Amino acid sequence: MKISEVATHGRRAVIELREKIISGELPGGMRLFEVPLAETLDISRTPVREALSRLAEEGLLDRLPNGGFVVRKFGYADVVDSIELRGVMEGTAARLAAERGVSPEALARINDIVVQLDSCFGPGQDEVDFDTYSDLNERFHLELAALPGSEIIRREVERASALPFASPSAFLPNKTEIVAFRRSLWSAQEQHRALVQAIAAREGARAEAIAREHARTARHNLEYIFAKDPGLLTKIPGLALIHR
Repeated sequence: MKISEVATHGRRAVIELREKIISGELPGGMRLFEVPLAETLDISRTPVREALSRLAEEGLLDRLPNGGFVVRKFGYADVVDSIELRGVMEGTAARLAAERGVSPEALARINDIVVQLDSCFGPGQDEVDFDTYSDLNERFHLELAALPGSEIIRREVERASALPFASPSAFLPNKTEIVAFRRSLWSAQEQHRALVQAIAAREGARAEAIAREHARTARHNLEYIFAKDPGLLTKIPGLALIHR
């Protein structure tokens, strides 16, 4: 199998396994085995193994001491705390980047991602190329973590982002037509732009505030679901696993 095919199958495995966990088809506490999963997904064990490792990094699975993985269980407070912690760490990264200054090359890279993110939006507020947006959004946050030029900060932001449902894309709307969340991506993109501008202008306090508010978008979406439409629980990554 070609490397490109393994990557494609690995991506599909991550998406399909994540959805099975979200829906409860793979419930909390269930142990997962590579062979039956590979047969279910009709792919080889290699992309399944990589997908399981990725989902463990996202916090959806726990690694077992003797090998294998088990689906994790989470509470509402766990999700909220994880989101808040990522906001604190990304806010710190943004403030330090602004205070220390960043190279023109680094600013150019993250600005280029913002421009590419702009191209993900169609003329209508609910017209979004979600797959491309998700990939670019992940790249944006990786670049943000690296802007202060500190390996310690970069690692800690990465560690916070790996907490249960705390990753920047954890509460992005999936391909399901959830117009309210697709429209929220427009305001998130405005925050991306404002954040880069604040860092370039050496406005540390403003950069930190924007980064922390940006992370809270996930919490706002979570609160919206519980308050407005609990039926959306099975349509947003991770929410089928949590309880208040």
